[in-house]
Amino acid sequence: MASPKTKKPIGVLNANLRAFEPGAKLRAFAPGQVVFSAGEPGDGFYIVVSGRVQISAAIGPKESRVLATIGPGDFFGEMAVVDDALRSATATAEIYTKTLFVTRRRLLSLLERRPEMALSIIREFSARMRNLNQKYVEEIMQAERLAVIGRFATTIVHDFKAPLAVIGLATDLACSPGSRLSQRRELRTMVSRQTERMKTMLQELIDYTRSDDQQPKLRRLKFASYLNSFAQEATDELAHRGVKLVLETPPPSVPVRIEPQRLSRLLHNLLGNAADEMKDGGQITLRFKKVAGELHVEVQDTGQGIPPEIADSLFKPFATFGKPHGTGLGLTICRRIAEDHGGRIWATSVPGQGATFSFTLPLAR
Repeated sequence: MASPKTKKPIGVLNANLRAFEPGAKLRAFAPGQVVFSAGEPGDGFYIVVSGRVQISAAIGPKESRVLATIGPGDFFGEMAVVDDALRSATATAEIYTKTLFVTRRRLLSLLERRPEMALSIIREFSARMRNLNQKYVEEIMQAERLAVIGRFATTIVHDFKAPLAVIGLATDLACSPGSRLSQRRELRTMVSRQTERMKTMLQELIDYTRSDDQQPKLRRLKFASYLNSFAQEATDELAHRGVKLVLETPPPSVPVRIEPQRLSRLLHNLLGNAADEMKDGGQITLRFKKVAGELHVEVQDTGQGIPPEIADSLFKPFATFGKPHGTGLGLTICRRIAEDHGGRIWATSVPGQGATFSFTLPLAR
């Protein structure tokens, strides 16, 4: 990692530093030689005449991090002198370096007689702290990015298990000696659908990390034709988990503008979450109604409902409850998809009596 470079002081600060030359001791350091170590008394500070000095601090038993690099015309080691404490960092010559060493007594004496010098040192110290704070923020952001990548990887593994299981079963059946041609064609279609589903999952994760200014690719469709096709596929999948899918009312044949694969991702997430909550089987009911230029879609299950302690964080990234392999990203993606379609999503529940997830789609004009 590249170390931050502090700016060389100029103008008034250089003039102030020249005031330290009388009585200062010239000290030279070979490359790699330690000027002072963390924990040592602050007996004075240094002005770099030539060369470079690295300021580093320990971040572990065997690891240190460079905080700043000090060049000619700059100074270091003043903090322990001013606050009369032990050194908080280690200074090491990066290359052959010459310095002027100013004792603590000399520094304090000059600061008392020349307030402008104290102000210059305070300004330089403030600039270094700003640089250090910025570096700290950047490292925290990098660590968070890596954590998010890890969570995304976990999400992919979790979400891929269901379609991979279907693909594995379909492959075994298609390759069995007694499989018929018609059966193999049906299984091929099943594998193709699951493959497309996994591609959609990956695309959703990619979309989630993209900026919000990208427009979804919506196209005008009759909702009934879309939903009937989806329901046929979902019914077969849920049946293997002991869950019955019921359309309480036929889907209305109204025009909507949707991106079919992404909307299917939303529904798969809702149905999958509902099925997860009904490990001993149950029923999922779909309802549809038109309300003031919108189509409302309800997904109701017969599970145990939403625990009150997570009701307010359902759609937040990585919020999860009771799933050993989940990260809670699924509902966040559902919200993103609903909003990208110009709609919204919410949930209602009575503990012990199931949950209902509802989302809206604007009707196409």
